[in-house]
Amino acid sequence: MFTAIFSSAIFMLGLSFVYGLSGSLYFNDVAAKVMAGGNSVLLITALAFVIAGVGFKLSLVPFHLWTADVYQGAPTAVTSYLSVISKGAAAYAFLIILVQVFGSVYSAAWEWMLYALIILTITLGNLFAIRQRNIKRFLAFSSISQAGYIMLGVVAANELGLASLMFYVLVYIVSNLAAFGVVSAIENFSGKVSIDDYNGLSKTTPRLGVTMMLAMCSLAGIPPFAGFFSKFFIFVGALETGSVAIYVLVLIALINTIVSLYYYLLVVKAMFIRQDDCIIPTFKSACSERIAMVVCTLGIIFIGIASCIYTFLVEAVNDNTMLFGFLN
Repeated sequence: MFTAIFSSAIFMLGLSFVYGLSGSLYFNDVAAKVMAGGNSVLLITALAFVIAGVGFKLSLVPFHLWTADVYQGAPTAVTSYLSVISKGAAAYAFLIILVQVFGSVYSAAWEWMLYALIILTITLGNLFAIRQRNIKRFLAFSSISQAGYIMLGVVAANELGLASLMFYVLVYIVSNLAAFGVVSAIENFSGKVSIDDYNGLSKTTPRLGVTMMLAMCSLAGIPPFAGFFSKFFIFVGALETGSVAIYVLVLIALINTIVSLYYYLLVVKAMFIRQDDCIIPTFKSACSERIAMVVCTLGIIFIGIASCIYTFLVEAVNDNTMLFGFLN
């Protein structure tokens, strides 16, 4: 709670600097003043505080320290909500604020901040996820890493980047909720939350094992699941900017994707390979849990295959100038 209060205070301090710089909090007024005022020390300070405040909501490094403890301590239903809804909404709000308000000073002021945050978030999220044995803390650091990939859509700052960001968030929602659905079902039945407790899960409860496997493969970006296409589109959207720095950033993200394969497949290994040490007995999950997992599993399989979904998002961004006009 104290961390949330402190981060909100930082964000409000940044907004006060923005108001002091422009005399207004309306996007158009602030953007005009920023464009006329140039790259001042007050502007950079205001940007740093605003990014820090939103970075807390997105669990970007180094504003991520609350994430693992909250994910582990909160009820799984609350954790699953925090892991998807807050990130999607915050990412879209972040894109609007940075592009529409501070877009004129992108290369001079906030580009380098965002690049550093993305590299740190993806890399440290992956490295800490490898060390986790608690499944909820594991998914917490996984979500931190995924937030770094989401921010690649913000870096693109174009129509394709926004469409890719929206598609990535959609795929992330169904993949992460599928994983948390399995975690919730097992925790409600047995109270087990360790990855080692998942040994032989495919033998005792094969449906949960398959659901978790699909979720891990999608989060890792393994084809032909939806997570592969979401990562591909987010990389393509970022590369549209064409700068050398963005090519280096995407290369680092690709290397981290390979690293993430290792720890996601550790869960799959526990469920499908280590079957001689079954810990969780056969059980039947609740009807609501089964329905939710079926919906998420269908999303993992079909969202990537149904290209019309991504096409619709691209067309929506291009056509709805009132809603997405800040990118034009």
